[in-house]
Amino acid sequence: MQVSVETTQGLERRMMVEINEERIAEAVETRLKSMAKTTKIKGFRAGKVPFKVVKQHYGSQVRQEIVSDLVQTTFYEAVTQEKLRPAGGPTIGNDLVATDGLKYTATFEVYPEIEIASFEGVTLEKQTAEITDADVDEMIETIRKQNKTWEAVDRASEDGDQVTVDFAGSIEGEAFEGGTGTDMVVEIGAGRMIAGFEDGLKGLKKGDESTLSLTFPDNYSQKELAGKPVEFKITVKKVEQTVLPEVDEDFAKKMGVTDGNIEQMKKDIRENMQRELDAKIKTNLKQVAMDKLIELHQMEVPSALVEQESATLMQQMQQNLTSQGMNQGDIQLSPDMFKDQASRRVSLGLIMAEIVKENDIKVDDQKVRAKVEEIAEPYDQPEQVISWYYGDKQRLNEVESLVFEEQIIEWLLSKVTVDEKAVDFKELMQPAGKATAT
Repeated sequence: MQVSVETTQGLERRMMVEINEERIAEAVETRLKSMAKTTKIKGFRAGKVPFKVVKQHYGSQVRQEIVSDLVQTTFYEAVTQEKLRPAGGPTIGNDLVATDGLKYTATFEVYPEIEIASFEGVTLEKQTAEITDADVDEMIETIRKQNKTWEAVDRASEDGDQVTVDFAGSIEGEAFEGGTGTDMVVEIGAGRMIAGFEDGLKGLKKGDESTLSLTFPDNYSQKELAGKPVEFKITVKKVEQTVLPEVDEDFAKKMGVTDGNIEQMKKDIRENMQRELDAKIKTNLKQVAMDKLIELHQMEVPSALVEQESATLMQQMQQNLTSQGMNQGDIQLSPDMFKDQASRRVSLGLIMAEIVKENDIKVDDQKVRAKVEEIAEPYDQPEQVISWYYGDKQRLNEVESLVFEEQIIEWLLSKVTVDEKAVDFKELMQPAGKATAT
């Protein structure tokens, strides 16, 4: 087998492979002889068909099969011989010749060569926070709002009120499908209706009628209505204001404190906030560490891997949106939307794989067990949850992958300087809260 390789651009390689006719002929003859043992041809007993007759009937077909098989097997023989690491399958050129021997061209991408950077002098910022009594009080207020009830009032509606209305919509004087409704409940300020609808209910009280002149947004889910002006005739049937529960024994019992002790409830809430804070600190620091890995290892990534990861991310998003109740036909996604995220994930995967290889990092079974127990802890019967994970290799693999990634981050953190920066609890817990690396 003769092999030659050229670099076309970046990670792309073009490999020319030549196979002599003897190898093809030998493989064809071997397969035909095997077939002759069982082949049935009219005029001959099964297994007694002369080889020349078998060759005459099946020789051409078998040669095509052998050539197809050899393209696959010799490709991997060739990349092994040339010490190449293909990233994805090859594209076989149209110049394939298989009349006297076999010649073909395979184009493919290879994995980038990665040299793990030095982490000397690298500093990562770790945000930390203390939970104050004010933070706990604010959390209790949030819980109160989550458990609010409503009571009817005889006054004009305000921000935060709940208004029950009948409505009839029309476009250019004509009613449209889905444009009417009765006893619809609208919370003013919740932002669930099209722009102007909720604000248009402010100042109205029970029995009032009003007409709202609005416009459907350009990206409205019902395409036939998108961007069109609309009028809604409104009749107010009820105005309600929020009623927040008192922070008393009953409230504490609803929060899971059996004896209704308010101080115990505050203690439980603080402990839960601390768990969330610890997880957030860990997540933020992990994000900073991964950003630094990307920064220190700039590389070209194989497009084949990025395309594959983009497709996976798109599929996951489709599944998430479907599970949230969206119709499959309303979901308009494309792999290109996930290309940047996919490229980052592929880069991190390659970098981490090289770190694992160079440092012989192996998943720690004890840490896997601890992680499973941590996941199981909030459940009423944690032992059943633990058995559920260990009873299915795929589920356990998901935990192992998570722990393995944490071990790699731990390894990185042991190589750099970590500086702590104290911030407010609320600031750290914001989704946009993020530490930095230098």
